[in-house]
Amino acid sequence: MRRLLLVSLLSTAMLAGCGSAVVNPVTGQAERSVMSEQTEIAEGAKAHQEVLKEYGVVKDARVQTYVNNLGQRLAKLSHRDQLQWHFTVLDSPEINAFALPGGYVYVTRGIMAYLQSEAELAGVMGHEIGHVTARHGAQRATRQQDAGLGVLAATVLGVVLESQGVSGAGRLASDVSQTAAAGYIASYGRDQELQADTLGAEYLARSAYNPRNMVRVIGALKDQERFAADQARAAGRTAPTGNSWLASHPSNDQRLQQITQLADQHRGNYVDEGRERYLQVVRGMVFDDSAEQGLTRGQNFYHPALGIALTAPAGWTIQNDVEQLALVNAAGNAGLLVQVAPKQAGQAHDAVIRNLIKPSQGNSQRLVLNGLSATRFVGSRVNAQGQTQGVDVTLVTGPNNQIYLLRRVAKNAAALKAANTALVQAQGSFRAITAAEREAARPWLLKTVAFPSGGFAQLARSSPLPNAERQLRLLNGYYAGGAPARGQLVKVVE
Repeated sequence: MRRLLLVSLLSTAMLAGCGSAVVNPVTGQAERSVMSEQTEIAEGAKAHQEVLKEYGVVKDARVQTYVNNLGQRLAKLSHRDQLQWHFTVLDSPEINAFALPGGYVYVTRGIMAYLQSEAELAGVMGHEIGHVTARHGAQRATRQQDAGLGVLAATVLGVVLESQGVSGAGRLASDVSQTAAAGYIASYGRDQELQADTLGAEYLARSAYNPRNMVRVIGALKDQERFAADQARAAGRTAPTGNSWLASHPSNDQRLQQITQLADQHRGNYVDEGRERYLQVVRGMVFDDSAEQGLTRGQNFYHPALGIALTAPAGWTIQNDVEQLALVNAAGNAGLLVQVAPKQAGQAHDAVIRNLIKPSQGNSQRLVLNGLSATRFVGSRVNAQGQTQGVDVTLVTGPNNQIYLLRRVAKNAAALKAANTALVQAQGSFRAITAAEREAARPWLLKTVAFPSGGFAQLARSSPLPNAERQLRLLNGYYAGGAPARGQLVKVVE
């Protein structure tokens, strides 16, 4: 819950006109485009501000400088070396990397934690640079305008909240999704991905990195999927399909074979993978959640910056997204949504109910929730389709007079009834964070140690991670088996 609810109202500039012929820097061929290079740069700059608002950046000049220097070295050997390139490490635990038109490339600290060397990071960045040099963002904008779609991305949040009776949520979430960045970060076509792979391999070879590092990156990220699936099966849940670098970058066996063939085309003397340099950079980096975004510790969620805490019922999971915090049951069909009420909705509960929920009728009941002023509103409203919907929402005034909306949601009435006791328990756990909880909410940090004789099992005994041995294997590239040599530096979490 980076800010519980992203309330960014900067909308994307719709690209008008029929476009003009532009020479593609990679192919040398003319293609019709609604974006000139100047427009690419302008749109990228505008979208860049949205990305920074949504994610925030890692506040470590050492890390940012390292990644920027590596990116600039790759970009200077690319097909668009004249661009003013920007490389940023985002403060997100998500395993992700993406690029915007005009020379803006991002990697998250989440993906950096699971890479093993400078060469692997170069593989990720080379692929994203390839999307920019081949003008894939501009091509997407052109195709979408041809279809009358603009350059906007879809969102699920608004649909869910509107169906649950929170008026205006769909519009607000749509505003969020219609930022300048949204349309460019969406999935590319398979041909574009293959072209970005081809270019990434070429840029790595030009920079004296072995292009086979791109194969290693894909393999490591496939291990992430296996780990998530293993965890889900162990808990009796469906394997997750959330956002990740792989979610927008196809990674089936055929593509892995193509990447391997591409790498084999570039022969050279590739010696230094930059492993030691890379480990020095990631040492001390925050791992997983951060205090600014909120941390999950077991069944507890702590947000020191906002001063709040919640506890999920046994067997439930905590999902911390940009727009909301969700405590979700094991079946995945019911949960408690927690959101920040936008400031413009009002500074009192009645005003928020009136301006955001827009009920047609109903009653309010004043409550006290763990010492915090609260209001439960039960009634109905008319949605955008003219249908009457029931409304049952609790508003709580937390620290710093911030109003939160707590909403019990479910797939259907039967699921809501079955989960009601646990939902009441989850809602009742909303509280101001205590001093002891602030202490428990300290972020985990990446460290490096010499690999011991007792292997990952020995390291796991002193690790705070759940399923520590598996996660440590994943963190160091040995999820499928094997182990590093005794004394070799490996990553741990403390």
